[in-house]
Amino acid sequence: MSLVLFNKPFEVLTRFAKEDERRTLRDFLHLPGFHPAGRLDYDSEGLLLLTDDGPLQARLSHPRWKLPKTYFVQVENVPDEAALASLRRGVALNDGQTQPAEAERVDEPEWLWPRDPPIRKRAAIPTAWLKLTIREGRNRQVRRMTAAVGHPTLRLIRWSVGPWSIAALPPGQHRTAPAEEIGRLFAGRGR
Repeated sequence: MSLVLFNKPFEVLTRFAKEDERRTLRDFLHLPGFHPAGRLDYDSEGLLLLTDDGPLQARLSHPRWKLPKTYFVQVENVPDEAALASLRRGVALNDGQTQPAEAERVDEPEWLWPRDPPIRKRAAIPTAWLKLTIREGRNRQVRRMTAAVGHPTLRLIRWSVGPWSIAALPPGQHRTAPAEEIGRLFAGRGR
């Protein structure tokens, strides 16, 4: 049982198969038998977990286990406390109410790398950064949540899933998680 942490760059599909000219995991990784544990959209960046173990893949991606996923999100305009409170309570989306999120306004992360292509700057519309932690994983959930409170997402970076993060892991790079970290995930909870 192995777990690989990959810092997925912007505009990379979360699959190995090539169907068109878009970049996929195959352009960065040669990991026969490994599969993504969860999704990260083409236009999102950051931590993607891959494993060669079916039960571990299920444990990492199934909402039943409520693994926290933390994102740094650049949004249009500056959210006020009412918008943040809405995210913290849960937001009504077209597929139902989200679970409450941890939400706070933060400074632009010091570790942030440039995006290629860069976010379009508009002089009349300020932007802000949020740190959001959710415990479910609906399709494009964070983007839909920020839009629902009036602040569309411009850039989305998944920082962490459970105990793993992209700290010191540049875009396009990967590392293998130590076995003891994986073991702690299952400690006392059965497999």
